Amino acid sequence: MSIRDIIKHGILVLDGAMGTMIQSYGLTEDDFRGQRFADSNVEMKGNNDMLNITRPDVILDIHRRYLRAGADIISTNTFSSQRISEADYQLEDVSREMAYEGACLARQAADEFSTPARPRFVAGSVGPTNKTCSMSPDVSNPALRELTYDQLFAAYSEQIEALVDGGVDVLLIETIFDTLNAKVAVDAATDVIRRLDRDVPIMMSVTVSDLAGRTLSGQTLDAFLASISTYNIFSVGLNCSFGARQMKPFLAHLARKAPYYVSCHPNAGLPNSLGLYDETADSMAPQIAEYVNEGLVNIIGGCCGTTDEFIARYVPIVEGVKPRQPMPRSSTMWLSGLELLDVTPEVGFVNVGERCNVAGSRKFLRLIKEKNYQEALSIARKQVEDGAQVIDINMDDGLLDAREEMTTFLNLVASEPDIARVPIMIDSSKWDVITAGLKCVQGKCIVNSISLKEGEEVFLSHARDVMRYGAAVVVMCFDEEGQATTYERRIEIAQRAYRLLTEVVGMNPLDIIFDPNVLAIATGMEEHDAYAADFIRATEWIRTNLPGAHVSGGVSNLSFSFRGNNWIREAMHAVFLYHAISKGMDFGIVNPATKVLYSDIPSAELEIIEDVVLNRRKDAAERLIALAEKIKAEQEATGTAASSSAAQHEQWRDLPLAERLQYALVKGIGDYLETDLAEALTVYPKAVNIIEGPLMDGMNTVGQLFGSGKMFLPQVVKTARTMKQAVAILQPHIEEGRTEGTAKSGKVLIATVKGDVHDIGKNIVGVVMACNNYEVIDMGVMVPPEQIVRKAIEEKVDIIGLSGLITPSLEEMVNVVREMEKAGLHIPVMIGGATTSELHVALKIAPVYGGPVVWMKDASQNPLVAQRLLSDGGGEDIQHNLNEKYAHMRDEYNSKQQQLSSIDEARKNKLNLWE
Repeated sequence: MSIRDIIKHGILVLDGAMGTMIQSYGLTEDDFRGQRFADSNVEMKGNNDMLNITRPDVILDIHRRYLRAGADIISTNTFSSQRISEADYQLEDVSREMAYEGACLARQAADEFSTPARPRFVAGSVGPTNKTCSMSPDVSNPALRELTYDQLFAAYSEQIEALVDGGVDVLLIETIFDTLNAKVAVDAATDVIRRLDRDVPIMMSVTVSDLAGRTLSGQTLDAFLASISTYNIFSVGLNCSFGARQMKPFLAHLARKAPYYVSCHPNAGLPNSLGLYDETADSMAPQIAEYVNEGLVNIIGGCCGTTDEFIARYVPIVEGVKPRQPMPRSSTMWLSGLELLDVTPEVGFVNVGERCNVAGSRKFLRLIKEKNYQEALSIARKQVEDGAQVIDINMDDGLLDAREEMTTFLNLVASEPDIARVPIMIDSSKWDVITAGLKCVQGKCIVNSISLKEGEEVFLSHARDVMRYGAAVVVMCFDEEGQATTYERRIEIAQRAYRLLTEVVGMNPLDIIFDPNVLAIATGMEEHDAYAADFIRATEWIRTNLPGAHVSGGVSNLSFSFRGNNWIREAMHAVFLYHAISKGMDFGIVNPATKVLYSDIPSAELEIIEDVVLNRRKDAAERLIALAEKIKAEQEATGTAASSSAAQHEQWRDLPLAERLQYALVKGIGDYLETDLAEALTVYPKAVNIIEGPLMDGMNTVGQLFGSGKMFLPQVVKTARTMKQAVAILQPHIEEGRTEGTAKSGKVLIATVKGDVHDIGKNIVGVVMACNNYEVIDMGVMVPPEQIVRKAIEEKVDIIGLSGLITPSLEEMVNVVREMEKAGLHIPVMIGGATTSELHVALKIAPVYGGPVVWMKDASQNPLVAQRLLSDGGGEDIQHNLNEKYAHMRDEYNSKQQQLSSIDEARKNKLNLWE
């Protein structure tokens, strides 16, 4: 039986540390050298892999000891058996032999212990090397790399081919600290397996470097899972860095998310001051039992500090235990930089920043030509700050070496965490530039673009490259006959490309983004009039008939005829996006700093623009041109930047105070905050009343506009920044209003949950609670459940407030209350966030927690709810009422779900075909 069959029926035991066991043999420099390397002028002790050649008896004995202890899988002694690492010992030309001999020794030992009833398996160990593709060795030159993708690919290919030739059953790419190195290893492994026509499953094992759960190269585990999501992976896991206790929360997170089998081989605790490990087999076994009993693992073993004694203790723990089942593959698109971008329906629209494009930004082109990379990076940084969720990078210019500039700039971006946290869109018309970019990026990026322009052979080749490098792809509606301009041609090309990608290449349809071509309208040419309307129709058809696929477009092309009239252009974009998004457009290359909202456009002008975009009347273009000329004349007469927006900008300053504050917040205008807030302080009794009144009203308006598709995330981020500015202005006045020595109303801990960096709501809640005399402990963003619970216990808090903007945050909130339940911490919990609802609390959170849980819609009500929860008997009373209310909501929901159970099963099945 193969390991693919065996793992379905039980938990497998991996061996323990190789280095720890080797140290116990007391080998000398002469043992490492042997006769063959006796004359080397390099110290060899510590190069454990060479013992496969010079002391095979020791390595064979270690394998046998692990097998005797009960290991199902033994790892080859080949962690560093490739040219990159062996260069330190001047043994590059011996590295293939080390790998081959290491595989043969493990194969010999495994075969000695294998029986038909219980086969033993060999895992070919592939380490990360001692160099990295994602980080510079020189802090003064962040673009520098001492190792390229191609160099590492060649080294890994040689090692992996030797391991496969030597008889390994699986490949274990382990101790991953740089995801790009790991992607190279998977690429090499996949290539070797294909060339040798062998079925060798690929295991991957990550090492996290800090308590935030990130790799050394900065990725979160969620981002890592996105990075490897296009690959055919057998298992994913964790090893090294931590002991079992410290590793458990990260393992639990991985087990909840990974659509693969999960492995774990932790160290024997954390190293002490002497570099030794204090955990024993007896102390580690109960911790491993927790992994097993809680269903977190499929494969369990040991790393640094563990021996055959540890493995012998693990074997009885797994006997007869039902193995963990891999999670279903995500039904949403995963992209990543240092962090995950999960393109859920709640995201609505992914804003792709357009300013790092030499073809579209003269400033960016100038900076790249001048090698002024720091200022060029500031453009990328500003886009992320303004809310761009993906950064498009294009270096196509006749006077640039596009390949070199793409490589340099992407390496620099990797050194800037505030930019690198978002996914990259690698944009070029030259395929060698795209592949050069793909070799620099550790996250899951987007290729922009491929098309059928050069025929199916080239299209399929490019698509396979996209999958090889772990990316998603934009597919232009372009074929051998040219660019699609009609509705019929758009859907014809999209359908053909979709079939080729999903059925021939095997691409996940969720990784396909169609661009049906946003083309200029109102050009004076009748054949152009339907371009926008046909795009919107094609968008709806693609989203309905090509399950999983996304739709994008370069929005600025639409208004090309109106260059110089920014208000008309932005209004056209707002109208186009409003209608296109309602039909399924969920990506777009746009300016995140755009100022005109759909709701801003006066009704008369909105009708004219919609007539053009939706092609509703013959004279629509003429009417829009007349409007543009009218605006131009007003510009010339008044000297303003744009008629409608400028007039509106002036008029809002005449509004009543409360409306001015709301307007400033919705528009993200901070220019007049000092003046207006100074006036407000003379009108409102307390500074906190300003926050709870007009400012909260403004935020509620933002929420309504965002929810209805009339406002996008970058604009929401801008309003949040304005709100933060307003709170900062009011903060000294809030502090003045506090009375020294007054007893606190209670102690509240607030946090944005793990995986979420958004803190708009949390910060507002913190201010409002503090203003109402609560002591607030703000743990910030991306806070793991166990840290929240630990802090709550340490600080003896009265209430915990959990916030999150993205959909996965709801699951993390569930994890927090589960941890609270396990710790016996039954204090009140207040839940808030854009994707939470009272129904979510009823269905997911209340059933797993014994304490009161309240969903908060309005931050200004938190103090009142908190007071009720903390009053004598209030908590129990509220808990009883909530339990009854939530139980009723659950029953009602389940009843509705039964009524809806027959909806569109055919479409769901079609989406899952790729698996």
